[in-house]
Amino acid sequence: MLLRHSPLTANDLRQCLRIATGATIGFTLCKMFGWSNGVFFTVTPMLLLGLVPVMNGHAMRQLLASSAMAGLEVGLLGGFFGSHPGLMTPIVFLLFLYRFAAMSRGSLFLFGANGVLSLSIMLHFASYPNTNLNDLVFSNFWATALSVVIAYAMTALWPDVEPRAAYKPGPKAPHRMRHEALLGATIATASFLVFQIFDLRDSMSAQATTLLLLFPMHWNGALDYARKRAIGTLLGVSFGVVVQLVLYDWSGLLILIVPLLWIGLMIFSQAHVREASGSGVGFGAMTTLGILFGQYLTPGNDLIFSALYRVSSILTAIVGTLLLCYLIHKLLNRFESTRFGY
Repeated sequence: MLLRHSPLTANDLRQCLRIATGATIGFTLCKMFGWSNGVFFTVTPMLLLGLVPVMNGHAMRQLLASSAMAGLEVGLLGGFFGSHPGLMTPIVFLLFLYRFAAMSRGSLFLFGANGVLSLSIMLHFASYPNTNLNDLVFSNFWATALSVVIAYAMTALWPDVEPRAAYKPGPKAPHRMRHEALLGATIATASFLVFQIFDLRDSMSAQATTLLLLFPMHWNGALDYARKRAIGTLLGVSFGVVVQLVLYDWSGLLILIVPLLWIGLMIFSQAHVREASGSGVGFGAMTTLGILFGQYLTPGNDLIFSALYRVSSILTAIVGTLLLCYLIHKLLNRFESTRFGY
């Protein structure tokens, strides 16, 4: 269920306020100062505040390290192998592999998750000749650093009123960790190749979806998340379309957009904290809304067309990713050293 009929706890309400306000601040600053790659500044605070209930030093170090390493790797790959995709592909696979291995360990999940998203998106855009590689890398790292500052500010403004139980990831068998890392790296590399071959530069949300589907780290989790992601996408797109229709000719006025974005994020963040599942309907709706507003809400851009295109591309990405996930899952289960699940 999207929203169960249970009241939010005091901690839940404060986390909702942190998510909605933090992402809105990132969006507002990006638009006010005219920074490029606005999706980084809107979605990264959302990712951080949504996956980390209370900001801490361990999360900060993971996020900054993943962003710095992704920027360095993209810079080197783009400089040396930008025009040789055949040579780049095995290197990209290895870069994804160690990130998914970090996610599988549990304690470094944020490092791997943010790294996978940043690396995939930046590699995709870095391959186009009209992309300013330095601007792309700097925007990603600056958005990450700003998100850390915003997260600490939100935590200071709305701290938890009750202590939370510390999350301790349970131990995993080695064959399960190998299964999860190889499954994620193979599909992420395949996604990178598909978006390169078909020149899908306007399908960032679909590309992100193929990676978010892998966050559960196994086939059954991906199948369950796919349904939630589809529902969340429809909700996020519907809200974006309603905002465009309400504002109509005033959709370029930041003073009107900001409160409506905050309201949308506040609604969907409630669903997210009630699900308590990391990546569900609420998180899917928030990220869809963040991508729509951060990347496509610009003067002269038709948000409604962008929203409808997002729906079709995301649903296609979900079906394709699930099919490949099932095939890779079955292949890995043929070997004892990488067997997990059924």
